[in-house]
Amino acid sequence: MVSKSQIKFITSLQQKKYRFEHQMFIAEGVKVIQELLQSNFVLEHLYENTSIFENIANHHKSLISEQDMKRISALNSPSSCLAIFKIPNDNVIENLGLIIALDDIRDPGNLGTIIRLSDWFGVKQILCSPETVDVYNPKVIQATMGSIARVNVSYLDLKSFIANTSLPVFGAFMDGAIIYKEKLSADGILIFGNEANGISSELEKFIKNRIAIPRFGDIQQAESLNVATATAIFLSEFRRNIE
Repeated sequence: MVSKSQIKFITSLQQKKYRFEHQMFIAEGVKVIQELLQSNFVLEHLYENTSIFENIANHHKSLISEQDMKRISALNSPSSCLAIFKIPNDNVIENLGLIIALDDIRDPGNLGTIIRLSDWFGVKQILCSPETVDVYNPKVIQATMGSIARVNVSYLDLKSFIANTSLPVFGAFMDGAIIYKEKLSADGILIFGNEANGISSELEKFIKNRIAIPRFGDIQQAESLNVATATAIFLSEFRRNIE
């Protein structure tokens, strides 16, 4: 059985202010938890309604009922397991390789998918503006499907960082040069903007390489691409050109 105080603590971690206060976050599902257990993330406690992770010491796990799992889960359809992990210290940012920068991305599913795409395409670092959704939001963690274990996500003043970087800076714009015709580099920062407003004007003035995905077809009435979908296309083109 899970006590009322435990339920209150676990469910509080669904909110950013309590994750920040306790420096902990929740992860749900066998795949996500397995990935995090095999990484540098430190397990605080594991809850499961059937014995799955037999290698975890008994003092680090609890067997609970399905009803209790529903009480602590952040999902509409709870998984068979939920784990609490410690939030690690800030990562060291390295000015090398291909880096993704996210300017005010608000949707948890988009951020989680971009992390997963970064893992697939070998991007090790994502830089986020302070306004971007918290990477430890349960919906973000769920959408990463464990890729959060292999991609460093940092929050910082993007304007200051971009203004002082020596790396080439690329920005995704509707009116940019067609990406399929551009020369792309192995090292650089690729910026994506807010789902509704795009890249902010404060950042835009530092971007020398404006690139775009062209629309095809006769009507061309689609307003824009989902930011995660656009990220997949851009990353595919960067990797096709440089590797």
